[in-house]
Amino acid sequence: MTKRRIIAAGLALAGTAALLVNGALVQTGVGGSDKGHLTIAVFNGWDEGIAASELWKAVLEEKGYTVDLEYADPAAAYTGIAKGDYDLTLDTWLPLTHADYMETYGDQLVDLGAWNDEAKLTIAVNEDAPIDSLTELAANADVFGNRLVGIEAGSGLVTVTQNDVIPGYGLEGMEFVTSSTPAMLTELQAATDAGRDVAVTLWRPHWAYNAFPLKDLEDPDGLLGDAEGIHTVASTSFADEFPEISDWLEAFRMDNELLYSLEDAMFGAYDGDDYGPVVAKWVADNQEYVDSLTASGR
Repeated sequence: MTKRRIIAAGLALAGTAALLVNGALVQTGVGGSDKGHLTIAVFNGWDEGIAASELWKAVLEEKGYTVDLEYADPAAAYTGIAKGDYDLTLDTWLPLTHADYMETYGDQLVDLGAWNDEAKLTIAVNEDAPIDSLTELAANADVFGNRLVGIEAGSGLVTVTQNDVIPGYGLEGMEFVTSSTPAMLTELQAATDAGRDVAVTLWRPHWAYNAFPLKDLEDPDGLLGDAEGIHTVASTSFADEFPEISDWLEAFRMDNELLYSLEDAMFGAYDGDDYGPVVAKWVADNQEYVDSLTASGR
Protein backbone atom coordinates (compact mmCIF):
# COMPACT_ATOMS: atom_id res chain seq x y z
CA MET A 1 0.00 0.00 0.00
CA THR A 2 1.39 3.42 -0.91
CA LYS A 3 2.20 5.84 1.91
CA ARG A 4 -0.41 8.24 0.61
CA ARG A 5 -3.05 5.51 0.69
CA ILE A 6 -2.13 4.53 4.27
CA ILE A 7 -2.59 8.13 5.41
CA ALA A 8 -5.84 8.46 3.49
CA ALA A 9 -7.13 5.23 4.98
CA GLY A 10 -6.35 6.47 8.49
CA LEU A 11 -8.19 9.72 7.88
CA ALA A 12 -11.14 7.86 6.42
CA LEU A 13 -11.38 5.61 9.48
CA ALA A 14 -11.18 8.60 11.80
CA GLY A 15 -13.92 10.33 9.84
CA THR A 16 -16.09 7.24 9.96
CA ALA A 17 -15.72 6.95 13.73
CA ALA A 18 -16.72 10.58 14.18
CA LEU A 19 -19.93 9.94 12.29
CA LEU A 20 -21.17 7.18 14.58
CA VAL A 21 -24.20 8.86 16.13
CA ASN A 22 -26.61 6.93 18.40
CA GLY A 23 -25.17 3.69 17.04
CA ALA A 24 -25.96 4.56 13.41
CA LEU A 25 -23.27 4.90 10.77
CA VAL A 26 -23.70 7.80 8.40
CA GLN A 27 -22.22 6.67 5.06
CA THR A 28 -19.70 9.08 3.51
CA GLY A 29 -18.16 7.08 0.73
CA VAL A 30 -16.95 4.16 2.89
CA GLY A 31 -18.22 1.07 1.14
CA GLY A 32 -19.53 3.29 -1.67
CA SER A 33 -18.71 3.15 -5.35
CA ASP A 34 -15.01 4.02 -4.97
CA LYS A 35 -13.14 0.74 -5.52
CA GLY A 36 -9.73 2.15 -4.63
CA HIS A 37 -7.34 5.05 -5.10
CA LEU A 38 -4.21 4.72 -7.21
CA THR A 39 -1.53 7.08 -8.49
CA ILE A 40 0.07 6.79 -11.93
CA ALA A 41 3.47 8.40 -12.48
CA VAL A 42 3.65 10.18 -15.84
CA PHE A 43 6.97 11.21 -17.38
CA ASN A 44 7.24 14.92 -18.19
CA GLY A 45 7.26 15.46 -21.96
CA TRP A 46 6.69 11.80 -22.93
CA ASP A 47 3.49 12.15 -24.91
CA GLU A 48 2.81 8.45 -25.45
CA GLY A 49 2.88 7.96 -21.68
CA ILE A 50 0.65 10.98 -21.09
CA ALA A 51 -1.85 9.65 -23.65
CA ALA A 52 -1.87 6.11 -22.24
CA SER A 53 -2.17 7.41 -18.67
CA GLU A 54 -5.08 9.71 -19.52
CA LEU A 55 -6.80 6.84 -21.31
CA TRP A 56 -6.43 4.51 -18.32
CA LYS A 57 -7.54 7.25 -15.94
CA ALA A 58 -10.78 7.55 -17.93
CA VAL A 59 -11.23 3.76 -18.13
CA LEU A 60 -10.57 3.14 -14.43
CA GLU A 61 -12.69 6.02 -13.18
CA GLU A 62 -15.57 4.66 -15.25
CA LYS A 63 -15.05 1.38 -13.37
CA GLY A 64 -15.28 3.10 -9.98
CA TYR A 65 -11.64 3.76 -9.13
CA THR A 66 -10.10 7.10 -8.18
CA VAL A 67 -6.99 7.88 -10.23
CA ASP A 68 -4.37 10.60 -9.78
CA LEU A 69 -1.78 11.39 -12.45
CA GLU A 70 1.49 12.72 -11.00
CA TYR A 71 4.01 14.22 -13.43
CA ALA A 72 7.69 13.58 -12.77
CA ASP A 73 10.99 13.00 -14.53
CA PRO A 74 11.81 9.29 -15.00
CA ALA A 75 14.35 9.15 -12.14
CA ALA A 76 11.86 10.57 -9.65
CA ALA A 77 9.07 8.35 -10.99
CA TYR A 78 11.01 5.10 -10.54
CA THR A 79 12.22 6.19 -7.11
CA GLY A 80 8.63 7.00 -6.17
CA ILE A 81 7.30 3.63 -7.33
CA ALA A 82 10.06 1.81 -5.47
CA LYS A 83 9.29 3.77 -2.28
CA GLY A 84 5.53 3.33 -2.57
CA ASP A 85 4.68 6.95 -3.41
CA TYR A 86 3.32 5.94 -6.84
CA ASP A 87 1.61 2.74 -7.95
CA LEU A 88 2.80 2.42 -11.55
CA THR A 89 4.00 4.04 -14.74
CA LEU A 90 2.91 3.15 -18.27
CA ASP A 91 6.01 4.43 -20.09
CA THR A 92 9.00 2.18 -19.41
CA TRP A 93 11.02 1.56 -22.59
CA LEU A 94 12.89 -1.75 -22.60
CA PRO A 95 15.34 -3.30 -23.12
CA LEU A 96 17.45 -0.16 -23.65
CA THR A 97 16.16 3.29 -22.76
CA HIS A 98 15.14 2.71 -19.13
CA ALA A 99 17.29 -0.35 -18.45
CA ASP A 100 19.43 1.51 -15.89
CA TYR A 101 16.38 2.25 -13.74
CA MET A 102 15.23 -1.36 -13.88
CA GLU A 103 18.71 -2.48 -12.82
CA THR A 104 18.77 0.03 -9.96
CA TYR A 105 15.28 -0.64 -8.62
CA GLY A 106 14.60 -4.07 -10.10
CA ASP A 107 13.80 -5.78 -6.80
CA GLN A 108 11.26 -3.05 -5.96
CA LEU A 109 9.48 -2.99 -9.34
CA VAL A 110 7.26 -5.44 -11.21
CA ASP A 111 7.15 -5.47 -15.02
CA LEU A 112 3.56 -6.10 -16.15
CA GLY A 113 4.63 -6.47 -19.78
CA ALA A 114 4.76 -4.46 -22.99
CA TRP A 115 1.64 -2.80 -24.37
CA ASN A 116 3.39 -1.56 -27.53
CA ASP A 117 6.36 -3.17 -29.28
CA GLU A 118 6.91 -0.57 -32.01
CA ALA A 119 8.86 2.04 -29.99
CA LYS A 120 11.98 3.43 -31.65
CA LEU A 121 14.41 6.27 -31.01
CA THR A 122 14.97 8.34 -34.16
CA ILE A 123 16.66 11.32 -35.75
CA ALA A 124 14.01 12.89 -37.97
CA VAL A 125 14.16 15.55 -40.67
CA ASN A 126 11.61 17.26 -42.87
CA GLU A 127 10.24 14.93 -45.53
CA ASP A 128 11.75 16.89 -48.43
CA ALA A 129 15.24 17.18 -46.90
CA PRO A 130 18.02 16.27 -49.37
CA ILE A 131 19.40 13.38 -47.27
CA ASP A 132 18.03 10.02 -46.17
CA SER A 133 20.68 8.61 -43.83
CA LEU A 134 22.65 9.61 -40.76
CA THR A 135 25.76 8.81 -42.77
CA GLU A 136 24.98 11.89 -44.92
CA LEU A 137 24.22 14.32 -42.10
CA ALA A 138 27.76 15.51 -41.29
CA ALA A 139 28.48 16.42 -44.92
CA ASN A 140 25.18 18.30 -45.14
CA ALA A 141 25.18 19.90 -41.69
CA ASP A 142 24.96 23.40 -43.16
CA VAL A 143 21.62 22.49 -44.76
CA PHE A 144 20.24 22.18 -41.21
CA GLY A 145 21.98 25.29 -39.88
CA ASN A 146 24.63 23.06 -38.26
CA ARG A 147 22.08 22.27 -35.54
CA LEU A 148 20.55 19.07 -34.21
CA VAL A 149 17.63 19.88 -31.92
CA GLY A 150 17.23 17.59 -28.92
CA ILE A 151 14.95 17.25 -25.92
CA GLU A 152 15.63 17.12 -22.17
CA ALA A 153 19.24 16.71 -21.07
CA GLY A 154 19.61 13.42 -19.23
CA SER A 155 16.85 11.67 -21.17
CA GLY A 156 17.67 8.30 -22.71
CA LEU A 157 17.35 9.76 -26.21
CA VAL A 158 19.75 12.62 -25.51
CA THR A 159 22.22 10.28 -23.81
CA VAL A 160 22.38 7.84 -26.72
CA THR A 161 22.60 10.73 -29.18
CA GLN A 162 25.53 12.29 -27.30
CA ASN A 163 27.38 9.11 -26.47
CA ASP A 164 26.78 7.01 -29.60
CA VAL A 165 25.14 8.78 -32.54
CA ILE A 166 27.20 11.99 -32.62
CA PRO A 167 30.65 10.34 -32.38
CA GLY A 168 29.54 7.34 -34.44
CA TYR A 169 28.43 9.41 -37.43
CA GLY A 170 30.99 12.21 -37.06
CA LEU A 171 28.51 14.90 -36.03
CA GLU A 172 30.80 16.68 -33.57
CA GLY A 173 30.75 19.77 -35.79
CA MET A 174 27.02 20.26 -35.30
CA GLU A 175 25.56 22.13 -32.33
CA PHE A 176 23.46 19.69 -30.31
CA VAL A 177 20.75 21.77 -28.66
CA THR A 178 19.08 20.29 -25.57
CA SER A 179 16.21 21.97 -23.78
CA SER A 180 12.80 20.29 -23.61
CA THR A 181 10.39 18.31 -25.73
CA PRO A 182 7.98 21.29 -26.06
CA ALA A 183 10.89 23.50 -27.16
CA MET A 184 11.93 20.94 -29.78
CA LEU A 185 8.36 20.75 -31.08
CA THR A 186 8.14 24.54 -31.21
CA GLU A 187 11.29 24.65 -33.32
CA LEU A 188 9.93 21.87 -35.52
CA GLN A 189 6.71 23.83 -36.03
CA ALA A 190 8.60 27.03 -36.84
CA ALA A 191 10.85 25.28 -39.36
CA THR A 192 7.87 23.60 -41.02
CA ASP A 193 5.99 26.90 -41.28
CA ALA A 194 9.06 28.59 -42.79
CA GLY A 195 9.86 25.73 -45.17
CA ARG A 196 13.26 25.35 -43.51
CA ASP A 197 15.25 22.13 -43.22
CA VAL A 198 15.42 20.86 -39.64
CA ALA A 199 16.90 17.86 -37.82
CA VAL A 200 15.48 16.76 -34.46
CA THR A 201 15.72 13.90 -32.02
CA LEU A 202 12.38 12.12 -31.92
CA TRP A 203 10.85 8.74 -31.25
CA ARG A 204 8.07 6.50 -32.43
CA PRO A 205 5.28 6.45 -31.43
CA HIS A 206 4.83 10.24 -31.39
CA TRP A 207 1.98 12.41 -32.64
CA ALA A 208 4.48 14.67 -34.46
CA TYR A 209 4.61 12.08 -37.24
CA ASN A 210 0.92 12.78 -37.90
CA ALA A 211 1.24 16.54 -37.49
CA PHE A 212 4.38 17.26 -39.55
CA PRO A 213 5.82 15.98 -42.86
CA LEU A 214 8.76 14.02 -41.44
CA LYS A 215 11.01 11.13 -42.29
CA ASP A 216 13.48 9.20 -40.14
CA LEU A 217 17.11 9.21 -41.17
CA GLU A 218 18.35 5.69 -41.71
CA ASP A 219 20.62 4.39 -38.96
CA PRO A 220 22.72 1.75 -40.77
CA ASP A 221 25.06 1.24 -37.80
CA GLY A 222 22.15 0.73 -35.41
CA LEU A 223 23.45 3.32 -32.96
CA LEU A 224 19.94 4.39 -31.89
CA GLY A 225 19.14 0.80 -30.95
CA ASP A 226 16.53 -1.65 -32.12
CA ALA A 227 12.80 -1.30 -31.67
CA GLU A 228 11.78 -1.41 -28.02
CA GLY A 229 8.70 -2.29 -26.04
CA ILE A 230 6.76 0.20 -23.93
CA HIS A 231 6.08 -1.54 -20.63
CA THR A 232 3.86 -0.99 -17.63
CA VAL A 233 5.92 -1.14 -14.44
CA ALA A 234 4.26 -1.26 -11.01
CA SER A 235 5.13 -1.42 -7.34
CA THR A 236 5.64 -4.83 -5.75
CA SER A 237 2.35 -4.52 -3.86
CA PHE A 238 0.25 -3.42 -6.81
CA ALA A 239 -1.03 -6.83 -7.97
CA ASP A 240 -2.18 -7.70 -4.43
CA GLU A 241 -3.88 -4.35 -3.88
CA PHE A 242 -5.44 -4.09 -7.35
CA PRO A 243 -5.64 -7.60 -8.84
CA GLU A 244 -8.35 -6.63 -11.31
CA ILE A 245 -6.39 -3.68 -12.71
CA SER A 246 -3.18 -5.70 -12.75
CA ASP A 247 -4.86 -8.28 -14.99
CA TRP A 248 -6.18 -5.58 -17.31
CA LEU A 249 -2.78 -3.92 -17.63
CA GLU A 250 -1.02 -7.23 -18.28
CA ALA A 251 -3.41 -7.79 -21.19
CA PHE A 252 -3.21 -4.16 -22.45
CA ARG A 253 -2.09 -3.72 -26.07
CA MET A 254 -2.15 -0.59 -28.25
CA ASP A 255 -0.54 -0.36 -31.68
CA ASN A 256 0.98 2.79 -33.16
CA GLU A 257 -2.01 3.58 -35.37
CA LEU A 258 -4.38 3.74 -32.41
CA LEU A 259 -1.86 5.55 -30.25
CA TYR A 260 -1.17 8.13 -32.96
CA SER A 261 -4.88 8.87 -33.25
CA LEU A 262 -5.20 9.44 -29.49
CA GLU A 263 -2.04 11.56 -29.34
CA ASP A 264 -3.14 13.60 -32.34
CA ALA A 265 -6.50 14.31 -30.68
CA MET A 266 -4.80 15.36 -27.43
CA PHE A 267 -1.73 17.22 -28.67
CA GLY A 268 -2.26 18.01 -32.35
CA ALA A 269 -5.91 19.01 -32.77
CA TYR A 270 -6.25 20.39 -29.22
CA ASP A 271 -4.35 23.27 -27.65
CA GLY A 272 -4.75 22.93 -23.90
CA ASP A 273 -4.08 20.65 -20.95
CA ASP A 274 -7.57 19.62 -19.82
CA TYR A 275 -7.50 16.29 -21.62
CA GLY A 276 -10.60 14.79 -20.01
CA PRO A 277 -13.16 15.90 -22.64
CA VAL A 278 -10.76 15.10 -25.50
CA VAL A 279 -10.14 11.59 -24.20
CA ALA A 280 -13.86 11.09 -23.57
CA LYS A 281 -14.61 11.86 -27.21
CA TRP A 282 -11.81 9.56 -28.38
CA VAL A 283 -13.18 6.81 -26.15
CA ALA A 284 -16.64 7.26 -27.66
CA ASP A 285 -15.19 7.06 -31.16
CA ASN A 286 -13.21 3.90 -30.26
CA GLN A 287 -15.66 2.28 -27.85
CA GLU A 288 -15.18 -1.29 -29.01
CA TYR A 289 -11.43 -1.10 -28.44
CA VAL A 290 -11.83 0.65 -25.07
CA ASP A 291 -14.34 -1.96 -23.90
CA SER A 292 -11.82 -4.67 -24.74
CA LEU A 293 -9.30 -3.18 -22.29
CA THR A 294 -11.32 -4.45 -19.33
CA ALA A 295 -12.65 -7.64 -20.89
CA SER A 296 -10.03 -9.82 -19.19
CA GLY A 297 -9.88 -10.45 -15.47
CA ARG A 298 -9.56 -12.93 -12.68
